[in-house]
Amino acid sequence: MPARRPSFRPPVRFARGLVCSFALGWAASGLVGCGRTPEQAELKPEPVLTQPEPEKPPTAPPQPTPPADDAAGTAAAQPPTPFAPPPLEALDRDTKWIDRPVRDALADLAKELEQEPPLATAAEALALENDSAANNAKILSGLGRLPAAGQADFSARIDRHLPVDLNSTNPILSSSSAEQDVLGLTSFGLFSFDRRLDAFAAAETVEKWQTSVDGMLDKVVLRGDLAWSDGKPITAHDVAFSYKVIMDERVPVPAVRSGTDQLRGVHAYDDRTLVFFHKEPLATNVWNINFPVLPRHVYGETWEQDPTLKDSPRHVELEAKPVCGGAYEIVSRIRGQEIVLKARTSWHTVGGKQVRDKPFFDEIRFRILEDPNTSLLALKKGEIDEMALTPEQWTTQTTDDDFYAKNTKATAPEWVSFHFGWNTKSPFFSDRRVRRAMGHAFDHERMLGTICHGLYTPCTGCFHPSAWMATKKPLEPYRQDLDRAEALLDEAGWIDRDNDGIRDREIDGVSVPFEFTVLSSQQPIALEICTLLQQSLDRIGVRVNVKPTEFTVLQQLLLEKKFDASFGGWGAGADPDTSSNIWVTGEGRNFGSYSNPEVDRLFIEGRTEVDRAKRAEKYARIQELLWEDQPYTWLYWRNSFHGFSKDVRGYVFSPRGPFHYSPGFGSLWTPVP
Repeated sequence: MPARRPSFRPPVRFARGLVCSFALGWAASGLVGCGRTPEQAELKPEPVLTQPEPEKPPTAPPQPTPPADDAAGTAAAQPPTPFAPPPLEALDRDTKWIDRPVRDALADLAKELEQEPPLATAAEALALENDSAANNAKILSGLGRLPAAGQADFSARIDRHLPVDLNSTNPILSSSSAEQDVLGLTSFGLFSFDRRLDAFAAAETVEKWQTSVDGMLDKVVLRGDLAWSDGKPITAHDVAFSYKVIMDERVPVPAVRSGTDQLRGVHAYDDRTLVFFHKEPLATNVWNINFPVLPRHVYGETWEQDPTLKDSPRHVELEAKPVCGGAYEIVSRIRGQEIVLKARTSWHTVGGKQVRDKPFFDEIRFRILEDPNTSLLALKKGEIDEMALTPEQWTTQTTDDDFYAKNTKATAPEWVSFHFGWNTKSPFFSDRRVRRAMGHAFDHERMLGTICHGLYTPCTGCFHPSAWMATKKPLEPYRQDLDRAEALLDEAGWIDRDNDGIRDREIDGVSVPFEFTVLSSQQPIALEICTLLQQSLDRIGVRVNVKPTEFTVLQQLLLEKKFDASFGGWGAGADPDTSSNIWVTGEGRNFGSYSNPEVDRLFIEGRTEVDRAKRAEKYARIQELLWEDQPYTWLYWRNSFHGFSKDVRGYVFSPRGPFHYSPGFGSLWTPVP
């Protein structure tokens, strides 16, 4: 075995080529997180909950696949198997319907907040420094309130922060939380979920929602006062058309297609009446019917000619000026700099009558600032009104009068985890023992205590400990144990045969040194954590190259599985089944090509079981199996740390942060001058 090297801080190696990425629900910034340094504890043996299966030897990297013939890209669409929907009269005659909730999320939140006595007035909260749990609670309580009549300035503009640019303004191509921030305000939808992650139909767009007693049908009646930003009516036919587009395998939307593919079909009986036909009575059907909607009159002709939805001249034009169905529309976009949204009068006022709540902001300007230091300076100068704070910013850069002159800050738990992802098809990481060795070799304590300033908690798998589906078994967080890491690598056949200080292994008759590239976003904290991985593995004879990668390139490389390792994070979905496309064999966001037949089976059982307690057992076991297999080295849960202008009110946090639920951003407001 190679001699263990002393710990030091070498410069980051910047490799050429290779990859890393994020996708829908990922923490798009890639910049945050860590956890409180764990208390000293007795080192535990390798955390195995079941008898491990024999490891398969690695194989040499596959030869690159030659580009497909151009004709393959224009093959005929593969729509769902056609079926003849029964007449609506027959459905209503033969089906017993159950009414489902149609809710006004903002009104419901207002009622909830009325039941919570404020711990401080707004003026008292603004005078506080957030230096304790008690003050944090007062800030959230005093400023997380909705306006009384006459208090809100409906002509106001808010300047929001985006850490990366959008890959697309088309909602079905959405692949990051940055796109969620923007497109969640401009897109049309029928369903949403609240801060408890409970689903409902949105009263802004839906008049009635019913489910059949047998769970095989959902019927929705749309409101009759809906219009796209170009003035054309929004109808049930747009929803049925969007389902058809999403199910076309040529359209590159694996994240959206996952779940939607559990539908047998979607049929518009008229402009307002829509029925979703399910293949099975699944617990997840409520989420499977919640997919993005495109305007049929815009994409009905263009989709067939360009199923990428982004390459043709018309689709390029729509990227810059999309037809929007939400409360806001995009009025200008300068790539890499800003995106400006304007409230749509036709959303809230029809025929001279107000039919929906008017948004609290007339204009939203998203400023794209990738550097955290530049972003914080913009917040302090009043150039942006909100941003997520890094651990260092929260701890050392937002504690003085320079920050509190114009701003305040708040924190709350959030279900966002970060990890190193391993490509299990790579010759380096096909062996579970090697992936476990990575967890033992990494200096978790230094990451949590120094890089992350002791703000976050260690992560032990895919479900947050407070979530209903999380395992109740105690999973021991990994701690640095170089002896254990070296023993596992030795067992897996990675030893230093030529005494050059780098472990190697013979693969297909060729000696392969253990040297790989880890892909990361360009955010400083991400690079710092990847550099720490480099330093940690250097001590046990494994060489790591760190490659900072532009965000959209990172996304594409992960989707194409052109990487050995990556650093990234996932935000929680509204249901545990939403992570099936990360872990099930062959699924679109399973970037590391992980495969475990028992995990595949449990995801199927989890969605077919309707009893929540029994579902929880399935997902808990999935978490345990993933922890055994270590397709990721899970690092930490990133709590939400946010800075806000003192002019902003109404922020209420959820497990998905202050924005990614309903009403989310819709509850923010500023007082009249």
